Amino acid sequence: MPAAHDTSADDRRDGPVLYERRGPVAYVTMNRPRYRNAQNSAMTYALDAAFYRAAEDAEVKVVVLTGAGEHFSAGHDIGTPERDAHLPFERRAGLWWDHSDKAGAESRFARESEVYLGMCRRWRELPKPVVASVRGACVAGGLMLAWICDLIVAGEDAFFADPVVRMGIPGVEYFAHPWVMPPRIAKEFLFTGDRMSARRAYEIGMVNQVVAADELDDRTRELAERIATMPRLGLALTKRAVNQAEDLQGLHTGLDSVFGLHHLAHAHNAETSADPLGGMDVAAMKKAGG
Repeated sequence: MPAAHDTSADDRRDGPVLYERRGPVAYVTMNRPRYRNAQNSAMTYALDAAFYRAAEDAEVKVVVLTGAGEHFSAGHDIGTPERDAHLPFERRAGLWWDHSDKAGAESRFARESEVYLGMCRRWRELPKPVVASVRGACVAGGLMLAWICDLIVAGEDAFFADPVVRMGIPGVEYFAHPWVMPPRIAKEFLFTGDRMSARRAYEIGMVNQVVAADELDDRTRELAERIATMPRLGLALTKRAVNQAEDLQGLHTGLDSVFGLHHLAHAHNAETSADPLGGMDVAAMKKAGG
């Protein structure tokens, strides 16, 4: 098996994820602005390393997740020159085997169990509050990253969308839609694939605050620093309490259930169209409005 890639977190300014601590707040920044912070595996594992670093650092009370440039994240990398879905990485989120030397559903299910569903579940349980600071696009896989955060502050220029039903797939892998928004709104959001404005996201309770775009960084910092005055253990136990309540409302088992439907859709596409994405590459998604 090929050697796994090293994705340790550091303070380099050219990596796929930047990490900086300012007082009690750790800032984790997705750093592929040229590609609207599309998430390849290198970014995913670098995010994991950054979150783990923040969890270990006793000086860190709160984590802020954001994106470099004009967008939070346009989703999973399905077409940049740095797409690396075929490469092996050291697995951290579960015990599924390496996907890179497997074929078909065995490969895709193993990889997505690790880098999508597994990583999101891992990050949701980070025992420190995580605040998403969202500007521009928060699309598909970008939603997954925002939704694992405890709070979301959005600039007025932010928009949210999950257009993957255009691929014949029932939403992204971390299918939290009916928990982060009312079920009928979730259906409209998915059935149409339309963008949801930051203001609408606030109205339905998916976003905590909507602020002027040029004030996003300052307002996020103010919120994070206010939370950081609370006792560390109190924050951790409170986060666990609310997460447990969500799981009692079916989130954990619901994610497993829809993950199976997600892969049924991939398998159907592989049998009936050009590829597991239903032939919808980046250009096709943009043309369709994604």
